[in-house]
Amino acid sequence: MLRAISVLAPGEHHSAPVDTVVLPHDGRHLRRKLLHPESGGMVMLDLKETVMLADGDLLSLDDGTFIRVVAAQEELLEITPRDRLHLIELAWHLGNRHLAAQVEEGRILILHDHVIEDMLIGLGATVRHVHEPFQPVRGAYHSGGHGHAHGHHHH
Repeated sequence: MLRAISVLAPGEHHSAPVDTVVLPHDGRHLRRKLLHPESGGMVMLDLKETVMLADGDLLSLDDGTFIRVVAAQEELLEITPRDRLHLIELAWHLGNRHLAAQVEEGRILILHDHVIEDMLIGLGATVRHVHEPFQPVRGAYHSGGHGHAHGHHHH
């Protein structure tokens, strides 16, 4: 069985990946796990420390090839504010509940939660159900980048 032994950010290597592995947000925080690439078979992820894999990362295999990590489509809530100040207020309410959130210029994405959805509507947000990859902001207490041993950062 092949082993994935390191992680590279997109652009750190120019070889084409031989396969892909699709993982949801909560399935991308890993150190050691049996992965199932799309073409079939199995690969053992065997890293020295836990990492938070991001969409587009490359897993370097012990045979010299690479597998691309793809963020799975997930059931999310798209939260749209009235204005920029409202966006900040909504982000505060979500952060106060320690929810993972993908914060963008004009919207916030969170994992679907009907209780939080009702709260957001009550706060005046427009909430829409969407299916998209989920890449939330890393927490303030998370050590640099997304946990790769080589310490690169995603933007």
